[in-house]
This record gives sequence, structure tokens and C-alpha cells, in this order.
Amino acid sequence: MKGKFEKIKTVIPEGCDGILLTSEVNQFYATGFPFTDGYVLVTRDQTYLVTDFRYIEAAQASEGVVKVELKGGVLGQLFSDLGVKTLGFEDLCVTVAELESFKNRYPDISFVPIGAAIDGLREFKDDDELDKIAKAQSIADAAFEHILGFISTDKTEKEIALELEFYMRSHGAENVSFETIAVSGPSSSMPHGVPADIKVRKGFLTMDFGCKYMGYCSDMTRTVVVGRADKEMKKLYNTVKAAQEAALAAVAPGVDLGELDKIARDIIDVDYNGAFGHSLGHGVGLYIHEAPGVSARSFGKKLQRGHVITVEPGIYLSGKYGCRIEDMVLYYADGCRDISASPKNLIEI
Repeated sequence: MKGKFEKIKTVIPEGCDGILLTSEVNQFYATGFPFTDGYVLVTRDQTYLVTDFRYIEAAQASEGVVKVELKGGVLGQLFSDLGVKTLGFEDLCVTVAELESFKNRYPDISFVPIGAAIDGLREFKDDDELDKIAKAQSIADAAFEHILGFISTDKTEKEIALELEFYMRSHGAENVSFETIAVSGPSSSMPHGVPADIKVRKGFLTMDFGCKYMGYCSDMTRTVVVGRADKEMKKLYNTVKAAQEAALAAVAPGVDLGELDKIARDIIDVDYNGAFGHSLGHGVGLYIHEAPGVSARSFGKKLQRGHVITVEPGIYLSGKYGCRIEDMVLYYADGCRDISASPKNLIEI
């Protein structure tokens, strides 16, 4: 992957000599090279990856890396050689202790917070980034098709979660996007429930999962029924489905993201007021949760080219059961696409 260091150069504040990247995600974003120990220094003229012997050969061969330096006092020498006096830092990631350490080690340098500016760049994906997210989602969709043949009351929630993860990892994913959720029966009322080492219970089974492809995440949720759904379960499921379909139908370039949340929430609140306790969605990228948010706090925020959002309404009846359906929408140069291909009809297993 080619790095985005040229984009990062555009947010170097006036009067700053460069930006020091310390978070693994933004280091990867800048260089396209995954590593876990070192720094990336982006100046107006050059990008330097500073690491140790373990990564040096691979970094030197990476397409996105401009210049590689061995760690071990070299960072201070770079600052001196380049005449760095003012440096941007990731205030949204760096701890107070880390910042104090930098100030003590480099007392002649002034540190300026620029974390929001970098996150602002990552909010808007180019088509190459969107393609990677779409590929990650295609792997997740295939995993859902596979898991339908795996689910039974002889399997535990943990086994289902692990099977989803194994399938994705063995079909092109480099990792999961987050801890896989597979919760059944009364546990399905917990939006972020943890899979237990118990046999799957009859009723709703909610699976929230995704994977990473070349660093970029996918995210999807499907709820199925183990056994047969009664009239009340069908009503709840179809309400969630109607709310999601209405919000998806309203997705268009420039749509107000707060309005999308309202469209889905208004449908759910007719019969299940207060049972949809989270936002309609969120952005996805190198992190599983990124800007923009899609919630009641998002009024005035418009869907723009390069945005990725989830649309995931749910209804949760505490101690009883719950249901969520989640798709991903990508805004390409030619418009908005719902890239989640898995069926949303009520599936009984």
C-alpha cells in the first residue's frame, strides 16, 4: 500500500517544521508499512520512518516509505539536522506522560496539537481505500453465508464467533476488525454482548463481526432465529428491517446524517420507544469507529464523497432478546453504494 504522507503534509500547521506520528494507525496511514515500534516524521520535504533492526529491511523495501532510519538516538539527531523547532503531535493519541517525556527529551522543541487535523484527513477516503473496505466487507459477507450452515444448538456462542473469525482469516482477511459478537437468546438484548461458552439458545442470535483487509475494516451485523420465530419476534425483526431500509433509502449525496438517524428512530419509537439506545451508525476505516458519526448529534453534518458509514438500527428488550441489522455505505466518486450483500430476510435455522 502506498502511504498518504503527501496528504499529511497538507495539514502541517503554518510555523510548524513537521509532524511526529506515534500511533500505529496513523503511521500505517502515512507510510503504508505496518510496524509496531518506532516513529514517523513527516516534514514539508521528506518523510522518515524511524524504527529498529527488526523492521529495517522490510521498511526499506516498502513502496510507501520514503526514508528509513535506525532507532537509537536518531530521532533527536534528525530533529537537529533538520532544524526542527516546532513539531505537531497526535494529541488525541499521546498520553500526558508521553508528551512530558518528549518535552524532557527535546527541550528546544515546541509541541503543537494536530490530532484532529489528521483524523479529518482519514475521514475522507479515496477510491483505493474504499475498494479495500469493500473487499473486507465481501469477505465478511462470505463468512455470513458460511456460518448459516454451521449454526446449530450443538454449537456454543464462542464456537460460532471463532468459526466466523477462522473463515475470514482463511479467506483473505489479515485480522478481525474487532472482537466478534455472537450472542443468543436473552443475551441478544445486549448490543455488545460477549460470546459465552454455552450452547446457542433458541430465539434471536445476533452476530456482529468484520475483518481487516490491507489495514481497512469492515463491519456488519445480522440477526437470525434459532428455531422458529413467534409473532412478537417477527414484529420486532420486521420493525428493525423497516427502519434500516427507510434510512438506507434516504442515503444520498449531501444527506443530513442526523436526519438518517431520525428516520430510523421514528419508525422504531412507534412501538419500541427507548429500545433503540445507540446511534444509527458510525464511520469506518483503519479504525472500526471513525468520523463521521450518524446520530441525533449529527444534524448539520452532511454525507460527503469519501465517507463510509454504517446503518445499524436495533431493538433491545432487556432480559428478553434483541435484534440488529447493519450494512455499510460507501460514497464513491460516482455516488453512494450499500456494499453489504448478505440477505436481510428473517432466517430461521
